[in-house]
Amino acid sequence: MLSLTDGRSDRNCEGFSRRDFLRIGALPALAGGLTLSDLFAVKARAAESGIAVKDRSIVYLFLQGGPPHIECFDPKMTAPLEIRSIFGEVPTVHPGITFGGTFPKLAKLAHKFSIVRSYGSKNSGHTYREVASARNPLKATMSSLYARIVGISNPQTALPTNVLIKPEALEPGLKLGHNFETGALPTLTDPGSLGDAYRAFDPAGGGTVKENMELRIAQSRFDDRCELLTRLDKIRRTADETDVLSNVDRYRRQAFDVITSGASKAFDLSTEDPRVIARYDTSHLFTNKEVQRWGDMRRSTNLLGKQMLMARRLCEAGCGFVTVSDCGWDFHSNGNSPKGLGGMKWLGPQVDHAVAAFIEDVEERGLQDKILLVVTGEMGRTPRINGNGGRDHYGELTPLLVYGGGLKMGQVIGRSDRNATKPATRRYEPKHLLSTIMHSLFDLGELRVDPQMPPDVIDVVTGGEPIHELI
Repeated sequence: MLSLTDGRSDRNCEGFSRRDFLRIGALPALAGGLTLSDLFAVKARAAESGIAVKDRSIVYLFLQGGPPHIECFDPKMTAPLEIRSIFGEVPTVHPGITFGGTFPKLAKLAHKFSIVRSYGSKNSGHTYREVASARNPLKATMSSLYARIVGISNPQTALPTNVLIKPEALEPGLKLGHNFETGALPTLTDPGSLGDAYRAFDPAGGGTVKENMELRIAQSRFDDRCELLTRLDKIRRTADETDVLSNVDRYRRQAFDVITSGASKAFDLSTEDPRVIARYDTSHLFTNKEVQRWGDMRRSTNLLGKQMLMARRLCEAGCGFVTVSDCGWDFHSNGNSPKGLGGMKWLGPQVDHAVAAFIEDVEERGLQDKILLVVTGEMGRTPRINGNGGRDHYGELTPLLVYGGGLKMGQVIGRSDRNATKPATRRYEPKHLLSTIMHSLFDLGELRVDPQMPPDVIDVVTGGEPIHELI
């Protein structure tokens, strides 16, 4: 139990001593009754026991609905008219390599990341979990597997290690509703057989995790909340000036720092440099009203840039696995989305801008080896354009962009056949992506011999084969 006190010793009518100015209690739902400082101690002992966790985070940008692989990074302009990219192509910094015409900013940064053109999800439905779990026997998403190994909260900052960022996290009042495409969205937090403790934390929602990151004081213990905040500031300044906490064990000091600094501030973009916010901002690219009038795009928003900025902030604050959900990539062009693959003219440039801003920001901060970015979806789109000028569900080829994380960048890995119907080189699937991600996040050799880890989890995390060109 962590207590902050003032110098007076009188008691109030409830029997509380004013020396018990602030007593920070347990986290019962999260830690089985442990106090915050106890939880830090337990986490620290676990970290010291030999778990091979690298100092690295991942941002998993999921383009929900099925982004068209031809319009993204494999435009096939030499193919017949009914196959080639509707939006043309743009040259990249790699000689002879082009991207779809809505990605000019990423084309200029192609030496910073790698594209896998022979990747296919082998999935042709709106089932996030099929891809995010790579169909492992535990039926657990990659983010849940990560949390099972490192713990559900960061021992240094108390922030959740598994976080889901939806547009509602930026604008809580959004009413995005529900459609068939995002019916799988709850499975973003589905941990499979690992249990509810490993669900992703959604800052747009609530629950005990969010409550435990906030400073909550019973009104009856204080005459005025403003006085409480003033005293907290005074205590913090005094602690800094006199080192009064020098004799407190390091776990209680850590708990003190977390509570008084406000762990939940990592979710608050108002504390970010306005110039950085402007750099990420995608709200000028289109209005939500013009996009959301299409049925398949009801959950599409122009907030992806700020979602990516929040993801970077959370990585810096210790959230190891951050999933960013961008919805609306369902382009049948059957009236639920515009004719002629029209949704790409909004969502393509937004991804181009947001991901380019993220990469440039991470590079400037020197975090390119500390943060892994993966951009993909649950499937690709049919090579042949349908009668409405759109593309239908297709699992043989799926867009995949990988950046940072200590992996080998600046490559275009593999190739598709002449008409982008299937891989013409070695096929990669979600199981290979899972292994690649785990290779980046853990020392797999050390993890295999860790006696504290369940064998079934270790088998899933260490037993696969990565995308060799990236390792």
